[in-house]
Amino acid sequence: MAPRIIKSPFPPVPPLPPLNFHTFLFQFPPGNGIPKDHTIHVDGLTGETRSVGQFLERVKDGATALTASISQGGLGIAPGSDEIVGILSPNSLDYIVLVHSCLYSTIPFALLQSHTTQAGLNYLLGKINATRIFVHPSLLSQALQGAKDIGLPADRIYVLGGQVHGRKDFDALIKNVRSKDLQRQEVVPAKKDTLAYLLFSSGTSGPPKGVMISHGNLIFSIVQNLLNMQEAVKVMPPMQPTSPPMWLCFLPFYHSFGLHYFMFRTFVVPITLVILPRWNLDQVLEAIPQYKITHLALVPSLIHQLVNSPKTEKADLSSLQFAGSGAAYLPPELSKKMSKFLKGSPEIPEGYGLSEATISSLARPLPGMLGLQPAPRSTGILLAGQEARIVREDGTDADVNEPGEFWIKGPNVVLGYWKDEAATKATFLPDGWLKTGDRFRVDENGTFFFEDRMKDTLKISGVQVAPAEIETTILSQPDNIVTDVAVAGVPGGRTHDEKVPRAWLVLSDSGKALGEKEVARRVNAWVEERLSKYKWLKGGVGFVDEVPKSPTGKVLRRVLQDAYAKELKEKAKL
Repeated sequence: MAPRIIKSPFPPVPPLPPLNFHTFLFQFPPGNGIPKDHTIHVDGLTGETRSVGQFLERVKDGATALTASISQGGLGIAPGSDEIVGILSPNSLDYIVLVHSCLYSTIPFALLQSHTTQAGLNYLLGKINATRIFVHPSLLSQALQGAKDIGLPADRIYVLGGQVHGRKDFDALIKNVRSKDLQRQEVVPAKKDTLAYLLFSSGTSGPPKGVMISHGNLIFSIVQNLLNMQEAVKVMPPMQPTSPPMWLCFLPFYHSFGLHYFMFRTFVVPITLVILPRWNLDQVLEAIPQYKITHLALVPSLIHQLVNSPKTEKADLSSLQFAGSGAAYLPPELSKKMSKFLKGSPEIPEGYGLSEATISSLARPLPGMLGLQPAPRSTGILLAGQEARIVREDGTDADVNEPGEFWIKGPNVVLGYWKDEAATKATFLPDGWLKTGDRFRVDENGTFFFEDRMKDTLKISGVQVAPAEIETTILSQPDNIVTDVAVAGVPGGRTHDEKVPRAWLVLSDSGKALGEKEVARRVNAWVEERLSKYKWLKGGVGFVDEVPKSPTGKVLRRVLQDAYAKELKEKAKL
């Protein structure tokens, strides 16, 4: 039986040339149509600004500094060599410059998680076998220790976003190029499969894997986004005129969402990007009125903080027109709360993506877009140039509205995992299909609905139970007694390996006033009234000060499960 393949409703993607991504971004419309004197970047803390022209000049000089010989004061990195440049830093103006300098000269780089532990950094550096590291001064000691552990000479570590006595830094390298007026490096040609960078998976289900993204992947992804924007503007309601739209950036550049939104997509439309080093609620609430921010890109965990903080109610958010969410599932209740702060679009656009598909695969259409109406609680439709399947556990294709694993195919599917043949074979099939590990269903209109991560899904008496559905139900409880929740499986089923749902709740002020016992009673009653018996909280209800999450908002269920298992073990000793 032939596979049931779902096609994208977007117009087909035109043939794309095999180019260096930097060339494609800045030498073709619309990127080359932005005036060179347009202010593209603002440091949100210092107020320093850069125009498009200044940025492009700095990128070329940065690429020259990377490739110039050591005798000329450069680093002597040969384009197309086996070198891997690690970048370990909070967000900054020069972080973006360094990334584009590497792309310009086809020097592969690896984005390292700046929040990680020493052991975590050592693992990442060893995994990629980094040959150089650019690091922010605040993380230098961590980088030096990591370099020592993998045998990387200390003189291969450079400073990004500051100066440290006795150590080369990116700004000084660029100044050297300019003071000596070195012959500038030209853009190095790239093929579709030329490695652009390594990005590490979240590691929520095991050690992080290095995802290999190519120049061809990046070009295709940008075109997908442009086609999505092209269809959206046809039906988008007019927004308050601003010149230009002002975006606030605090999402980490080492993650796909922050990387693509703020390092790549910002160059295809004339916007101004105000950059903060990282998420800080006080700085965000101060920057919004100071810079008259109109647009925010968020993840669910940050939306949760924003809408539930007393500080937000007192802040001036009158300039906000638009907010988007990604990287993790956004419960409808959170979306509704966030929409109240927006003066423009009442909708918070969502989508679905993963690093293994470069960034995005699904986007929720605006009403009327492509003749479609967004279905309630849907995730979206396939972006241009992709095909998808929903696959049962036995490998056969699921029926309409039947949940199964989401498989995708298209030029946005990446090269594989860095030096991990087993994981690559398990995830990337020979015929081009990518197994995402996420459960979806798709309706008769080609609209996709997220069910859960396959690894999180419980099977109770043969019935699949999605924790996300239970979480959404609990958050919809009308008494506003819970501000956040996580559901995961714990022992207690009919067999040794069967798990049952347990909820961990974060209480609101009104919930605290009621007390844990009464809150548990109300939550259980609400769940049992609305969900089938298999989805009841037979593992009980627990209470936490906060739900553990990754920096991008993914719930770390295993942290809660491990803590609960330890708790049971301690009780068994009594």
